[in-house]
Amino acid sequence: MKPKMKAAMVLRFGEPLEFRECEIPAPGPGQILVKTEACGVCHTDVHAAKGDWPMKPALPFIPGHEGIGVVVAMGREVTAVKEGDRVGVPWLYSACGHCEHCLSAWEAVCAEAEFGGYTRNGGFAEYILADPGYVAHIPSGLTSTDAAPIICAGITTYKGLKETRAKPGQWVAISGVGGLGHLAIQYAKAMGLLVCAIDVDGGKLTHAKRLGADLVINALEADPVSAVRDGTAGGAHGVVVTAPSLSAFKQGVGMTRKRGTCVLIGLPPGEFPTPLFDVVANCITIRGSFVGSRQDMAEALAFAAEGKVKADIELQPLSAINQVLERLEHGKVASRVVLDFAR
Repeated sequence: MKPKMKAAMVLRFGEPLEFRECEIPAPGPGQILVKTEACGVCHTDVHAAKGDWPMKPALPFIPGHEGIGVVVAMGREVTAVKEGDRVGVPWLYSACGHCEHCLSAWEAVCAEAEFGGYTRNGGFAEYILADPGYVAHIPSGLTSTDAAPIICAGITTYKGLKETRAKPGQWVAISGVGGLGHLAIQYAKAMGLLVCAIDVDGGKLTHAKRLGADLVINALEADPVSAVRDGTAGGAHGVVVTAPSLSAFKQGVGMTRKRGTCVLIGLPPGEFPTPLFDVVANCITIRGSFVGSRQDMAEALAFAAEGKVKADIELQPLSAINQVLERLEHGKVASRVVLDFAR
């Protein structure tokens, strides 16, 4: 009888995940098997389980794209890792490796990219099959539970900040101080940037100050566009919008300094009305940012390993995944939840 593993699976879109005993997959040529130690839970997992996006996962599937664990078996022709290595299996599961995007370190937009917990089974299971060429290499000084959010929320916000092109001493505005935004503040400070944090939750803004934000703005108490322009003497050189809100997107463009860059990370439903006159007249760049490259991943993890960035995490067992997803959907998770497989 083949050995089994526990997994939380999506069998039907919009319904709770079901717990199943599945065969532990065997790695084929060019694959590795990772024994899961921790897996972060992301709002993308909610969208995956509900089938919200145009390209839906094939049912059934195992969500989770922040899985951290130890390599316990390898297929033939694997040289990038060895048994006993601790790795992360992120959103970017694999890519073709030879198209124009892969060759220029933009593999996340490769037409043949596969995505963990979406087009490939992910980390809501005791074992994960992975492509050794695309796993994250976890620094020894970083625990698995601390590393889990970095390989998604961390790399996403770090890459977004890089895409603003803001230089040390310049202002960045971070719209939304939740699971993504609280990491963005820490990365921005580690990069030498001045930080303005915007949210509608006073408690989150107090936390933003503790994390080093130089200016905080409650969007319910003041016009955030005017407040950012006044507080930064003309607008932020870079704006990173993490909030999944169309109003936050519109405000983000308004907060952007002339010749500045507004980077969109959140994915709200609906169409984004772009103020074309302001964008053209003020030479503003609006840029989408989607996760990041393998090099961005290594840099994001290095900041965390050096203690400059640390996610606020709440530990839960795999058995609690449906409650966690429901809380995420209703905005009842303050920062990041990590499934701890030692529990």
